[in-house]
Amino acid sequence: MKHWQIERDENDLVWATLDRAGESSNVMSAEVLAEFRELLDQLDRSPPKGLIIRSGKTAGFIAGADIQEFTQLDSAEKGRVLIARGWDLFNRLAAVPYPTLSLVRGHCLGGGLELSLACRYLLAVDEPGTKFGLPEVMLGIFPGWGGMLRLPQRIGPTAALDLMLTGKTLDAKRAKRMGLADEAVPPRVMMAAARLLVQSGQPRRKLPLLQRLLNGPLKSIVANGARKQVAKKARPEHYPAPYAIIDLWAKHQGNALAAPENLDRIISSPTAKNLVRVFFLQERLKSFGKESAFKAKRVHVIGAGTMGGDIAAWCVLRGMTVSLQDQGLERIAPALKRAHTLFTRRLREPLRVREAFDRLIPDVSGAGVAHADVVIEAIFENVEAKHALFRALEPQMKPGAVLATNTSSLRLEDLRSVLKQPERLVGIHFFNPVAMMPLVEVVAAEGADPAMVQAACAFVRQIDKLPLPVKSMPGFLVNAVLAPYMLAAMRAVDAGVSAEAVDEAMLAFGMPMGPIELADTVGLDIALAAGKQLADGAEPPKCLLALVEKKQLGKKTGQGFYDWSSGKAKKVGAGGTAPADLAASLVKPLIDRTEKLVADGVVADADLADAGVIFGTGFAPFTGGPLKYRETAGQ
Repeated sequence: MKHWQIERDENDLVWATLDRAGESSNVMSAEVLAEFRELLDQLDRSPPKGLIIRSGKTAGFIAGADIQEFTQLDSAEKGRVLIARGWDLFNRLAAVPYPTLSLVRGHCLGGGLELSLACRYLLAVDEPGTKFGLPEVMLGIFPGWGGMLRLPQRIGPTAALDLMLTGKTLDAKRAKRMGLADEAVPPRVMMAAARLLVQSGQPRRKLPLLQRLLNGPLKSIVANGARKQVAKKARPEHYPAPYAIIDLWAKHQGNALAAPENLDRIISSPTAKNLVRVFFLQERLKSFGKESAFKAKRVHVIGAGTMGGDIAAWCVLRGMTVSLQDQGLERIAPALKRAHTLFTRRLREPLRVREAFDRLIPDVSGAGVAHADVVIEAIFENVEAKHALFRALEPQMKPGAVLATNTSSLRLEDLRSVLKQPERLVGIHFFNPVAMMPLVEVVAAEGADPAMVQAACAFVRQIDKLPLPVKSMPGFLVNAVLAPYMLAAMRAVDAGVSAEAVDEAMLAFGMPMGPIELADTVGLDIALAAGKQLADGAEPPKCLLALVEKKQLGKKTGQGFYDWSSGKAKKVGAGGTAPADLAASLVKPLIDRTEKLVADGVVADADLADAGVIFGTGFAPFTGGPLKYRETAGQ
C-alpha cells in the first residue's frame, strides 16, 4: 500500500501504521480511506488476535479529514458521498470480531478521533503534543464519521457536546480522566502498553447510569440546555453547524445521512465555505517565518505594565525563560501576580505552575538583555523615552538577537533613528488581552533587515501566535481599520442612537462585541488618543469627549458609555430603534480603510488583509473577512 504499512507480529497482532506518502502529517483523504478499507478486507480473510493502529509521523497521529477535498464539494450529492465514505467504514471497523486499539501520540483531531472512537481501546501517549478534539464546528461543518454517535457514548453527552460545539481539545491526562482514553502512558512504554491492552480482553468502562439516561430517554434535557448555551454565542443564521450537531445527536443518533436536509444545508452554506477559507488563511499566516532557522530560548521584556507583563507571561507559558524589566519591583509585582493566575489556569498542576513561575525573572537592572534572543520594548508611547532606551539597549545585545518594539501607533522610522544598526529594529505588535488574541503584527520599516523580519515571524510562531507582516504606517492594519469603525459608531451615538442599539446592530451583524462596549473595554482615554492619531484629522465624537472630560473612562473606572460597577457592561435594553441600515453604514468605513491599506501596500494582498482583520478584531469569520464580504454582499 502507498500510505499504510502492515506488520503481523509473533503474537498474531497486526500493527497498521499510517504514514501518508509525501506529506509531513496524516490526514484522512479518500485514498487513505480506500486503502484502509482494503486493509480490513485482508483481515476479514485472515483475522488477527488484535489490530493496533498507529502513526508513522513525528508530527502526530491524524490531523483529521483532508480539508482540500471539502473545498471541491460543489453539490449536495458529493457531500453525502464524502460523509458515507467515513461513516460506513468506521462502523465496519467498530464491528470487527477481533479487538482493536488506537495508539495516539500527538494530535488526534476530527476524522482521526472518529477512527479512534471506532476502536475498542484508545491508548494515549502522555506528552505535550497529544491532543484530542472534534474541531469541525470551527470549519462550519460537523463530525459526520461517527463522532456524534460515539463520543457521547464514551464520555457522556454533556462533555461530548461541549467538545463538539466549541472545538476545544483535551490533553492525554484529561482524556484519561474523562474516559475518552483507556490509559495514558509515557512514550517509553507505549508499545508494550498497547500490546498488553489489546490482548487484555478487558471491557470498556461503562458510563454512569445518569449519563446513560441523558444519552437515551433524557436526551431532550441535554439538547435544550446545549441550544441555550450556543444561542448565547452564535446565531443560527450565521453559524448553523452547532445547531445541526445538537439535532443530529438528539434526533438521528449522530447519523447525518439520516437527515439529508441538515447535511445539504451545511454543505451548501456560505458559512462553511467562508470558514474553510478562513482555515486556509490561518494556515498561510502560520507559514510566515518558516524559512528562518531562528529559535528563541530567552526573552527580555522592558515595561511591566499590562501589555509588557502579559507578553512576558505568555512567552513563559510557551516554554521560554523571560526576564521582565521595570524601574522597581513594586512595578513588576502586579505583572507577576497576573502571570501566576494565568499559569494556574492554563497549567493546573502545581509543579508545572511553579516550574513556569521560576522561568519568569524580575529584572530591575536589565541584566537579562545580554542573554536574550529577543528583546521587546513595551514602555509608554513616547519617542524620546524609547530613544533613550534603545541607545542603552543596543550595545548590550547579542549579535543576531531580535530588537522589537510593541508600539501600536509610532512609526518605526522615527524610533530607530538613534540606533547604529537601524535596520535591526522590527515591530512585534501584540493585542490585548495577550493570552486571548491570536494575531501579532510583525512590522517592517523601509529598509528593514529581511532576516530580522523573518526571525520575528519565526518567534511569533514559536509562541503559538499568528504573524501578519505589515509595513510601518500609523495603526498598521488592525488599529487603522478599527479607528474609522469606532468613529462611525460614536457618530451614531451623537446622532441620537443609543449605545445599546449600536452594539446590538453589530452583534446581529456577527461581531463578537459591539463597538461601544469595545471602546469602554479598551478605555475611552485610549480610544480618544488613538482616534486623534488615526482618524485623519476628524473631530472627536462629542459623546466621547464628554465622558473623558468627566473621567468616566469605561471599564477601568467603572463608568463609561455603560455602567461597569459589576465588572460587566450593564445594558438597559435597545433604547430606541436603530436605522435599518445601521450595521452596513458602520462597517463601510472599516471595509473602505482595509481596501486602502491593501492599495497602499501596508499589507501584501486582500487575503492577508481579511486574515488580519478577522484574527485581530474578531470581524465576523462567517463572512470570510471584510473584503470577501464586500465582494459577496455588494457592500
